[in-house]
Amino acid sequence: MSNTYQIYLISDSTGETLDRIFLALKAQFRNFDYKTHQYSFTRTQNQITKILDITKKNKNSIILYTIVDNKLAKFLAEEANKLKIPCFGVLGDLILSFSKLLNQEASHIPSGQHVLDEEYYNRIEAIQFTMNHDDGNSIGDIGKSDIILLGVSRTSKTPTSIYLANRGLRTSNIPLVNENSIPSLLRKNPKISCVVGLTSEPQRLLDIRKNRMNTLKETETIDYINLDKISIEVESAKKTFKKYNWPTIDVTRKSVEETAASVIKIYEISKENE
Repeated sequence: MSNTYQIYLISDSTGETLDRIFLALKAQFRNFDYKTHQYSFTRTQNQITKILDITKKNKNSIILYTIVDNKLAKFLAEEANKLKIPCFGVLGDLILSFSKLLNQEASHIPSGQHVLDEEYYNRIEAIQFTMNHDDGNSIGDIGKSDIILLGVSRTSKTPTSIYLANRGLRTSNIPLVNENSIPSLLRKNPKISCVVGLTSEPQRLLDIRKNRMNTLKETETIDYINLDKISIEVESAKKTFKKYNWPTIDVTRKSVEETAASVIKIYEISKENE
């Protein structure tokens, strides 16, 4: 237990940014035993003092923080240094560098990324649109989609759609049973939007489908978990994607974030070619 690192994530806002940065950081180290302690909306010296009182009681403490108030960030760094606790500011140097590059003062406003501006409302609209167009619903106006995802069952269509929606992209996803399951509007106009096909290795799909059935205690037709049938599904989907010249992403070994990043790249290229 002595080799377990106590990671203190201290933020003056929701902590979402810091959490994502730490997830990316820890992915670089395989042998890393840790426990995280999250402190959001930390905006006073008194709050920081209380957190440090906790950190100094534990061995192997490490502090990561996103605090935009220079005075408060300096206080945390200095106090942590007195206690000989490693302390790293994630945004400090970056904000300073951008300030110099842009030749303007940073606002140093906590939660600045959560301002209720046009971008925020566009993102909310995209999320609502995506929820309404999940799993083949509301196909009548799919032409309003920024992105349309197609794929057989369990190819991460819904989670990828939600991730894209949080990036402000109106996304529809349609389960592909066969070519006839594609809305006629899309078949007649394959380039009505940025359409991307999602596929996966049959064995991986089989494992995911079996796990889903066991978790939800569902009873599906035998074809749903028949490897030969799944292989036919996948090959049929690939032929359909090729027929309509839709770009395809193999999600077998991709996380949702990686799949979404690939989709966004395809979307950006399609916009450039319009």
